[in-house]
Amino acid sequence: MITIGEGPTEQVVADRVAAARDAISAACAKAGREPAGIRIVAVTKGHSAGVVRAAIGAGLTDIGENRVHEALEKLAPGLRAEAGPRVRWHMVGHLQRNKVRDALVLFDWLQSLDSRRLAHTISERAMKGSPAIQALIQVNVGGEDRKHGFEPGEAVEAALEIDELSGLQVRGVMAMAPWTEDEGVVRGAFAVARRVFEELARRMDGRFDTLSMGMSGDFEWAVEEGATMVRLGTALFGERGR
Repeated sequence: MITIGEGPTEQVVADRVAAARDAISAACAKAGREPAGIRIVAVTKGHSAGVVRAAIGAGLTDIGENRVHEALEKLAPGLRAEAGPRVRWHMVGHLQRNKVRDALVLFDWLQSLDSRRLAHTISERAMKGSPAIQALIQVNVGGEDRKHGFEPGEAVEAALEIDELSGLQVRGVMAMAPWTEDEGVVRGAFAVARRVFEELARRMDGRFDTLSMGMSGDFEWAVEEGATMVRLGTALFGERGR
């Protein structure tokens, strides 16, 4: 059994969402961008189903989970049905190939497509007639051994190849900056992801539209560097339960 913290009330979440949107608006003003172009994915890893409901009640329509087994316990089947079609469910953590079948049932988006092998497994196990899962190519922008993802130099060709497979649709790029408070390092990593995204956007059609980067500690920098989607957990819900 997973121990999941109770988390904040819906009003607290709503206040934090408003504060995050204000911060996004300020970052957009610096970069000459429109805040309407930035989507928040509420990452509810380690929080209860009640926190997921609070996020949805606060107006968020993109919910992210890191682990398939936690999502199975928390979301399926009742919460997904309760939320209805307006809510999009995102897998944002590393997806093991033996969990693909469950992930295809639980999630609309896979933000962590980090290998050709995983892409082929998804294609093989996708159910005929079901909507294709929307996929983001994970790029290892910091060159860190402990992080998954394609190297920047191979990401473009990998994305073009994967996009030919059935059962999934490549929509963009996802990246995580190195764990550091050095603004220059973080912005440099985000700039690498943006360049990969821009190259793919030139070579693919208009549905390639999502650059997911930035989390609670660095999302304002990510917005200034071109993110169209940020993934927020602690900024909205506080520290996770253990």
